[in-house]
Parts: sequence; C-alpha cells; structure tokens
Amino acid sequence: MQILLNDVPHTCEPGETAWQLLIRLKLDNPGSALALNQTILPREQWENHTLQDGDTLLLFQAIAGG
Repeated sequence: MQILLNDVPHTCEPGETAWQLLIRLKLDNPGSALALNQTILPREQWENHTLQDGDTLLLFQAIAGG
C-alpha cells in the first residue's frame, strides 16, 4: 500500500494507522499537526485512523503566534 507523506512515497502495511506510521518513521513529535488528503486530522484521531492506499499526508509543526 502506497501513501505520500510530505510528498515522499512510503509503503504501509494494510491496517496501519496514521499514529503507527509516525512512530515507525520516528516523526511522533509533540506540537505536530497532520493533514490527511488536505483536511486536518485531529490528533486524538491519529491512533484510530487507518490509512488507505493513495492517501496524502502533510505533517508540520504547529506554530502559535499573535
């Protein structure tokens, strides 16, 4: 199964969750935000969201400002 993470192709196992992918790639940093197919995926859903073939993920650091 193929996905794109920050425009880089990655192979995932069927049933792999967004959280499992980030842990496997050592990208499970605090303060990160994740967009799945151009929609922000709330952090509390990362552990339960199963990735699908062709998904596009964008992982970025959330920045607070004022």
